[in-house]
Amino acid sequence: MVSRVHQVSLSSGGVPKLAVTGAMVHREGMVGDHHDDLIHHGGAERALCLFSLEVIERFQAEGHPIAPGCAGENLTISGLDWADVIPGTRLRLGADLVIEVTSYTAPCSKNARWFSDGDFRRMSQSIHPGESRVYARVLEPGMAAPGDPVLSNHEPAVEELDRL
Repeated sequence: MVSRVHQVSLSSGGVPKLAVTGAMVHREGMVGDHHDDLIHHGGAERALCLFSLEVIERFQAEGHPIAPGCAGENLTISGLDWADVIPGTRLRLGADLVIEVTSYTAPCSKNARWFSDGDFRRMSQSIHPGESRVYARVLEPGMAAPGDPVLSNHEPAVEELDRL
């Protein structure tokens, strides 16, 4: 299965972030995306927030009213084994954009509304390993758009990272 960008999401601050047709990504984040809380979000080490479509779909199957962009992620990715997306993982998205996962995101109470029982800790890496959002730094700026292929340095085709 080919990994792809499922959704690109932006907001003027807060959640949910809304789907857009694409956005330029630079070292400080996505053009047009803003944060209400600059202490916990944004900056070069947290330039992007990523989440897995498959994890969101598991949450939905459990009865939670979450959807792509709701949890504040800029990029919803499909087709990656999300448990392998750990700090240090490098991803190439499309032709130019290269990012590196820096950390897991801490669950935030503003996301309680996306969980039927209000327990936003459902996205906690320490409680539910492999089901957390992650932050990433931008190594090579570029465009991000739905449908862009995503290659990970954990995949067998790692040499393709430099040929896309």
